[in-house]
Amino acid sequence: MELTLIKNLNLYTPEYQGKKQILVAGEKVIAIGDDLSLSGVALNTIDAGGLNCMPGLIDQHVHIIGGGGQTGYFSLAPEVPLSKLIETGTTTVVGLLGTDGFVKTLPQLYAKTKALCQDGISAYMLTGFYGLPTPTITSSVAEDMIYLDRCIGCKIAMSDDRSSHPTKEELLRIIQQVRLGGFTSAKGGIMHVHLGPLPTGIETLIEIAREYPTLTQYISPTHMGRTHDLFMQAIEFAKLGGMIDISTGGTKYAEPHETVMEGIAAGVSIDQMTLSSDGNAGVRRKNPETGEDTYRVAPLHKNLDEVICLVKEGLLPPEEAFKLITVNPARNMKLKGKGRIAEGLDADFTLFDDNWTLQGVWARGKEMMHEGKVTKKGNFE
Repeated sequence: MELTLIKNLNLYTPEYQGKKQILVAGEKVIAIGDDLSLSGVALNTIDAGGLNCMPGLIDQHVHIIGGGGQTGYFSLAPEVPLSKLIETGTTTVVGLLGTDGFVKTLPQLYAKTKALCQDGISAYMLTGFYGLPTPTITSSVAEDMIYLDRCIGCKIAMSDDRSSHPTKEELLRIIQQVRLGGFTSAKGGIMHVHLGPLPTGIETLIEIAREYPTLTQYISPTHMGRTHDLFMQAIEFAKLGGMIDISTGGTKYAEPHETVMEGIAAGVSIDQMTLSSDGNAGVRRKNPETGEDTYRVAPLHKNLDEVICLVKEGLLPPEEAFKLITVNPARNMKLKGKGRIAEGLDADFTLFDDNWTLQGVWARGKEMMHEGKVTKKGNFE
């Protein structure tokens, strides 16, 4: 097993630790200290030059096989290339379906999830999609979680005219499935809920949180910065113990970093908020001259941009701002070994200069970016 010693790091775990060294064996961190010295073993030693070291970044909402498809087959977005994730510092990704659960399928999603793992990062998936009945690869949501190694929960949509408008009872049944699947597979389980712009918002989720407080940890509403009214409901949900996921791409009433600060001002802990990109979905644009629809893929870099904005504008210190895309989504999605830098956890790191420009990425103990350039690409790139 290869041993790598990374020296001269300004370490955040994400809490600030000062100047440290990290010893990596295979895919794991095995030691952190001020002066780690080994004798009699082959050791690859790297001097990080005083770069700021954060945990690898987690994006808990990415259309890894492409979203879109709302105006015909030509509007289907392509799969995400590995390099596009590395460019943003993403070492862990959660893939899911969007509006389309027919042309884009769960077996495709599972295959892409496994491919990204073979590429060297960590990838997980959610079963289900916008509609009901909930599609699965096996015979149920719980069995998908039990028998599919990378499946950690289920996606559903509500308060959206493209959704199946699930009732409270239907949502409770999905929660029951993710709980049972999570118990049996030791994955925890999560119901990730797409929120559209309809005025009902998350009223039903708030009802569930009030009536069944032990179920709140299994509910993950996303796109909560879509409208201000929706974010006001999100604050209420957080005060009932829930997590708020703010999308950095797509429709929003304010810039996501401003929404984060509004939440903090309203009494929501930074530990109850996450950012996700909604990246690689299809974004429609109309050509003003021809009236024709054109498409691009939704960006993946906005998570990091918004966190850096919080730091550079002096709104939050780095150790607090980076929680939004490291330890918080790891806890929300119940991802073991992720979100922190600690002995025994996965060796996922991001390296930044003093201007907080991304310079290096390590995923599962392997270097993926060096001096700002991606060094590990996907098989077909």
